Amino acid sequence: MSRIGKQPVAIPAGVTVTINGSQVTVKGAKGELVREFPAHVRISEQDNHIIVERVDDSREARSFHGLVRSLLANMVEGVSTGFQKKLQLVGVGYRAALKGKNLELQLGYSHPVLVEATEGISFEVPSQTEIIVHGISKEHVGQVAADIRKWRKPEPYKGKGIRYDGEYVRRKLGKAGKGE
Repeated sequence: MSRIGKQPVAIPAGVTVTINGSQVTVKGAKGELVREFPAHVRISEQDNHIIVERVDDSREARSFHGLVRSLLANMVEGVSTGFQKKLQLVGVGYRAALKGKNLELQLGYSHPVLVEATEGISFEVPSQTEIIVHGISKEHVGQVAADIRKWRKPEPYKGKGIRYDGEYVRRKLGKAGKGE
């Protein structure tokens, strides 16, 4: 049995969970998330905790058990505190600015790159070389951050590009180091 799947998910104050068959709705101070789960697991609420149980001992039920528990924990954390991803722009002339709710990036192209804020996502630009993506869905925040990073991935020779906060880019020597 999954060790993660056995642990109950605590429901903090101010968060309500509604279970309707295999559909779970979580509402909190930051917003509302709805998700449909597979029928291989049974989700119930007891004593301010969410319990995930396997319906049968099939391979699918075993594989979904811990995943469903982790997804539910992320939903509860998202509506209560939210998630954020920090990105750094490294390179001469690389900068970010907010245009309303959208994000405008100068990344060395002949034109600025405009990233639109989708529903549930907001951007913060503390400085010209830092971007913070906020949202209540961990998956959505991570995907938007990955899409922004995709515009200029960090390259190994000079280290220029968009990188996650704390990401290490392994540098290569290039031509000068080849003969040594």
